[in-house]
Amino acid sequence: MSLHSTNKKIKIEYEDDNASSSNPLGGPVKSIREYKQRIRSSYRPMHRELFEMNFTSFLVPSLLEALNDSPENGVRKIISEPTPGLITFDMFKPEFCQMLLEEFKNFKKWAWETKTRIMQPNTMYKYGVVLADLGMETMIGMLMEDFILPMSTIFFPEVGGDTIDSYHGFIVEYGADAAHHLDFHVDDSEVTLNVCLGEKFSGGELFLRGVRCVKHVNVNSEPEETFDYSQVPGRAVMHRGRHRHGALSTTSGQRVNMLLWCKSSIFREMSKEDQNSPSWCGVCRREEN
Repeated sequence: MSLHSTNKKIKIEYEDDNASSSNPLGGPVKSIREYKQRIRSSYRPMHRELFEMNFTSFLVPSLLEALNDSPENGVRKIISEPTPGLITFDMFKPEFCQMLLEEFKNFKKWAWETKTRIMQPNTMYKYGVVLADLGMETMIGMLMEDFILPMSTIFFPEVGGDTIDSYHGFIVEYGADAAHHLDFHVDDSEVTLNVCLGEKFSGGELFLRGVRCVKHVNVNSEPEETFDYSQVPGRAVMHRGRHRHGALSTTSGQRVNMLLWCKSSIFREMSKEDQNSPSWCGVCRREEN
């Protein structure tokens, strides 16, 4: 897996630009389009290099070396799979995590001073910001095309990991002044990348409870499907979007994560037509055996 472009253009997933916001945070903005225009016209980034740098400059050396090795061998040397379907690896340098945290704080400060309502990333996450709204779509797009797509192709092809064509990227925070935990759920994605950025915190473990198709989403977990993962700044996890999970309470400090929900329109269309039991669903697999 080399760091050459796949020539596959992956689009950002936006909400309707004309949609009104019901977000209770901050002052009124009539539409998402107006919100984006306000940011572009008046927000001044603290770290402009975040928006201009190539993503390779903030990946840890071990990951860069693995990506430039043979397609699968190099990556498999540096990943861990502590439970089936959860891929973990060191990803971001500490200085990049710090810059992104500072940029996030700077954006919140600007929103407060200008009385701008921050559009929440989605209905589950009320405290955070969409990466494209910060102006990071070019850098994240490169990251998706040259890194995430090859990784998801290796580890999650059965759920459309090899046909990812759009993403929704955002930052979320947990702590005393934000959300304390994240309820049990599945993501609106085929593959999810989740990177802890920091800061100092206690608790906040990611808990996983098995992969499920739509039919079996509420079936209880088996003991072997139960796993809790302690989050580490700079370290990433990748998993199927249908891998049921949540986050335990952040009991002290502040925890901030960057997430990319990676989606495949081809896989979703095929799933509508294919009513067979998917092999990646834990319940379907047990029923087949």
